[in-house]
Amino acid sequence: MRLSLSIILCLLVCVTVPAAERGRVRVVTIHDPITPVTARFVHRTLRDAARGGDSLVLVELDTPGGLDTAMREIVKDVFASPVPVAVYVTPSGARAASAGAIICLAADVCAMSPGTNIGAAHPVSLGEKPDKIIEEKVVNDAEAYAEGIARKRGRDETLARRMVRESISLSADKALAGKVIDLIARDRAELLQQMEGYRIMRGGREVPLRLAGAETIPAEMRPGERMLNAISNPNVAYVLMMLGTLGLFFELSNPGVILPGVIGGISLILAFFASQTLPVNYTGALLILLALVFFIAEIKVASHGMLTVGGIIAMIFGSLILFESPAPYLRVSWSVITVTVLTTAGFFSVVIAKALRVHRLKPATGREGLLEQEGRAESDICPTGKVFVNGEYWDAWSDQQIAAGSKVTVVEMEGMRVKVRKMS
Repeated sequence: MRLSLSIILCLLVCVTVPAAERGRVRVVTIHDPITPVTARFVHRTLRDAARGGDSLVLVELDTPGGLDTAMREIVKDVFASPVPVAVYVTPSGARAASAGAIICLAADVCAMSPGTNIGAAHPVSLGEKPDKIIEEKVVNDAEAYAEGIARKRGRDETLARRMVRESISLSADKALAGKVIDLIARDRAELLQQMEGYRIMRGGREVPLRLAGAETIPAEMRPGERMLNAISNPNVAYVLMMLGTLGLFFELSNPGVILPGVIGGISLILAFFASQTLPVNYTGALLILLALVFFIAEIKVASHGMLTVGGIIAMIFGSLILFESPAPYLRVSWSVITVTVLTTAGFFSVVIAKALRVHRLKPATGREGLLEQEGRAESDICPTGKVFVNGEYWDAWSDQQIAAGSKVTVVEMEGMRVKVRKMS
């Protein structure tokens, strides 16, 4: 009996110890521009990885760049992380441009898939173009920053400086030959296999990575982070701004409807959040507001469509310069602008047409609504009598004699009497 228990215990130890020793790799996927939301997501993931005792945080990157402030936050978190961080530019066809290139330089291990590229890290100013002195200062600062990161990680400082100063971009093979990256791997499994035993600096000494049989778990953005990351897209921010403006306009035009005001207020607040990550040109915003004023004025003023044309032109120009940036991912696409402008202009055109049609309708109630109404003489009118018009009996008079039962038409109203004439 004792022998059987000993065998069972030995089997349990042999099975459970390797499972306990298995490492864990936390995978972060970034396939968008680098924004404050991205920096917040990476910070939380590195914190959770440290608490969970993970063996490695693997950042799978494909980005055109992003904000300098968000990039620096990520770099600081990577340097401060007790868990090793590897950045892997993947899949084939992906890139680590601008801010993404600096993040790659900061990683403990930097790898790329075949057919990817890294570089083009020249800083780009958002909004108004700075003068030459300020621009030179910005470039010098970014160059020194990249050089310091490369030196800390033992990467080629010259190429790191050229990425910033000359905006060079390197393929995976050239980046490996130039010692900008450490590895080239076709997929994640091959990368983890190559990194097994790879030695990194920790606490002033080299520590080998132990990743054999490691479990990979994805790090997911929280719902709130996903929503904020989505609205940081200039196309989404633009649509939210338009929805917010239109919603508040209809709420102010028709107080008490509530729903347009609620939707408009929420949309504007979300658009204001997105504006902190986007190069908003307030001239463009004012042109969009002016376009809405033109559309509204068309209802009140007979401009024969000129205000509508002016509104469309103002909205197009305002949309084009709303987000000014040389980076395409920070500009509103032409397709979104076209659809939004045509939808807004078409909506207001329909509203204007309906309003003009209502203005042309003959009044159906009150004094004006009774004129030209047809009725019947209930008594002889010579010159006064009774008539039945629009479901009511009225005292009437006429300049001509009208026999009872004749059809009459109301031509005038005076007090509570109507003047009628006989219908031919």
